[in-house]
Amino acid sequence: MAFLDVYDIDNNKVSQLEVSDAVFGVEANAAAVYETVRMQMLARRLGTASTKERGEIRGGGKKPWRQKGTGRARAGTSRSPLWRGGGTVFGPHLRDYSIRVPKKVRKLALISALSVKMKEQRILVLRDFPLTEIKTKKFKEVFDRFGLRKALFVIDRSNPVLEKSSRNIQGVKLIRAEGINVYDLLDHDHVIFLEPSVKMIEGALMS
Repeated sequence: MAFLDVYDIDNNKVSQLEVSDAVFGVEANAAAVYETVRMQMLARRLGTASTKERGEIRGGGKKPWRQKGTGRARAGTSRSPLWRGGGTVFGPHLRDYSIRVPKKVRKLALISALSVKMKEQRILVLRDFPLTEIKTKKFKEVFDRFGLRKALFVIDRSNPVLEKSSRNIQGVKLIRAEGINVYDLLDHDHVIFLEPSVKMIEGALMS
């Protein structure tokens, strides 16, 4: 078992939290992390680019001019890809870029990312974050107190006050524990957990 120091918002150590080595102390699996991040990135692609081929463009049924005797190249339709207003050759069409990665691989990738953050000592646990009103300035004061630049903030349940207070702060992203993912963990330098969210994540990954 490993331990994480727990702090209050004034940067005072108040206790320690025991965490499972099965979640925060494994050897990172680079292949699982790669496949999971690739899956997340491909899922963001809309795949809405679309072009029309010559058979999909309206008109062009009439032969532009007779086959012989004009001195011009023969033409069968004004919707040829060689003509302005014609169809597109090998253009993009609607498609789904998403891929499937097994659940066990995704879970291993998430555990690997958490273990890397643990090994690099880039995890911070807060006892709580008592903010009673939506104030970006107060949230940023706490954030700056720990000397962090780019951090992922993980909370255990819906908290509109924290969510709205952190929305406009550069370098900060706030998500709920059930939404934690490999890409966000790797994209941020530090991870800040509210204490209850750590056990929620452990429970989900060890089930």
